[in-house]
This record gives sequence, structure tokens and C-alpha cells, in this order.
Amino acid sequence: MATRLPVIALTTGEPAGIGPELALKIGREFSARIVAIGDAGLLAERNKALGRDLRPYAMDAQPSGVGIEVAHVALGRSSKAGELDPSNSSYVLATLDRAIDGCLAGEFDAMVTAPVHKGVINDAGMAFTGHTEYLAERTRTGHVVMMLVGGGLRVALATTHLPLSKVPGAITQESLTSTLRVLQAGLKEQFGLKAPRILVSGLNPHSGESGHLGREEIDVIEPVIRALIREGFELEGPIPADTLFVPERLKRADCALAMFHDQGLPVLKYASFGRGVNVTLGLPIVRTSVDHGTALDLAGTGQADAGSLGEAIRLALEIVQARRQAG
Repeated sequence: MATRLPVIALTTGEPAGIGPELALKIGREFSARIVAIGDAGLLAERNKALGRDLRPYAMDAQPSGVGIEVAHVALGRSSKAGELDPSNSSYVLATLDRAIDGCLAGEFDAMVTAPVHKGVINDAGMAFTGHTEYLAERTRTGHVVMMLVGGGLRVALATTHLPLSKVPGAITQESLTSTLRVLQAGLKEQFGLKAPRILVSGLNPHSGESGHLGREEIDVIEPVIRALIREGFELEGPIPADTLFVPERLKRADCALAMFHDQGLPVLKYASFGRGVNVTLGLPIVRTSVDHGTALDLAGTGQADAGSLGEAIRLALEIVQARRQAG
């Protein structure tokens, strides 16, 4: 009996950004059904210059896996490339909901997300801090971890989209323990690592300099590391962030855990050169994403690079395959 082709839900993101055209550039090189979730008229308009093979999505269809299927979700208002419109914020969230519901129901094997614009969603009166938090809420997941993969690195975050002033208060022994548990489980289940080796960053310069530059390492991070090592975790830290990514350390590690967004991601994005992938660990579904924003200045020009989106789909398929083999 032939194995069913994986079905990947690809949300097309902010309609005024590059998401729709990135979705159109994807599809032919994957042995999978790529289902672009978005407004069919918008995708047809952006497709005029690209000439991709588009057809309506039907769940029970048996296509060859070549080309892109479109699951229609209607725009709130006609969208023009490069021009944000808060009227379409509910549409953006509706595309996410369609993908989430399809994944939870087993209709889709994974979801891959093109970039959204957080600011315009909030301008529409909808509290939205990012995909990661939204997915956790919609799937009723207590604790998720944002991890980026690229350039030979895996970098996870103890906190995600927070103002810098709120980061220290958000890092507690309980939250850090949960993060490391989710991270280890994700590395085992989705990346096939039997005993993940994790580098843990400090929060303060020089990891607090024995408490002279902050006590978070002494009061929070060190006790958590000690407790989890006793359980069998392979952890090293807290390591000062300025030496976290030293090559010799990376050689003996599978992942680095940074304490906040801009502590770890600049290094990964430099190393991955626009080919990084965002993975959400801890969800009951598989979700990957691009590592860049909406690039409004490139929208509609056809010049946007689909490299990160291609890598996101490729990684999603690898995770799906690993789960199939494990199951």
C-alpha cells in the first residue's frame, strides 16, 4: 500500500507582505501536498507574474504533489502589496485558525507559517504578541518553546516576545525548568537526539560576575541546571552569552538555550543568512516558520527570496517523517 503524501498547511501571512508570493514560489521540489491557506483572488493576482500551477484544495483529492493547492479564506478588504490595512487582521488570524484546526483534526500533517505583521494586528484591537504565543493559546498548550534552526545551529529561547525590562521577572525556576523539559523532549522526539546536550546561557553580563552584576544566575538558573542534571539531563551553564557560541563549545552541544530573544537570535541569523527556520516545540502539532518579517518594501516585486520558507517546509517534512517512523 502506497504511503500517503504528507499534507502541509502553508499560511500565507500578512496579505500586504511577501508571504503570498513566497507561497507561490514553493511547491514543485517537495514530495508533499502544499496547501496555501489564503484568499484565492489575492493569490491569483500575485501569481500573474509567476505563472504557478494553482488549483482549489479538496481534502479527499489525490493529486501528484506537483504545484500548489489553495484553501480559500476570504480577505476582509482588497489588499495592495506594501500597504498595511488593519481591516485584514482578522483574516490573518483566520488563516492561522484554519491551519491549526486542520492539524488538530489530522487533515494536515504540519503547518508552516509565512510572516505576519504584529503591529497591524494590534492596531486592529487584537492582542497579538506572535505566532508562538497564539499557537500555544489556540492549542491549549501550557508551555511551548521557540527554537530556531539554521547555519548549523539550534538556538532556543527561555522567553520570547517580551520587552527587555520584563525578561528578568519572566525567568523563574518553574518557567526555566518547564522550558528545558520541553526543549529536551522536542530534541528527542522531533530531531531524533537520544541524549540532547544543551548549553544554557546566563542572563547578565559575565553570567552575573558572582552576583555583582545580577543574581539571576545564582538564584534561578544554577539551581535549575543542578536539579535537572541530577535527573540525567546533559546541561552546561550558565554560560556568559558572549562566549556561548564559541566553536569549541558548539562542537559538544546539540542546542543552545538563550535567555531572551535578542541574546541568541542575532548569532543564528548571522550564521543562517536568511535560511533559518523557526520551530515551536511542545505543541500537539508540527509547526515551522520562516525566520524573517513581512518585507513590505519587497511585496509584489517578485524579488523576495523563498529560501527560508523552503527550509521551513523541508524541516517540517523531516519531522513528519520522523514521527511516522516512530509511530
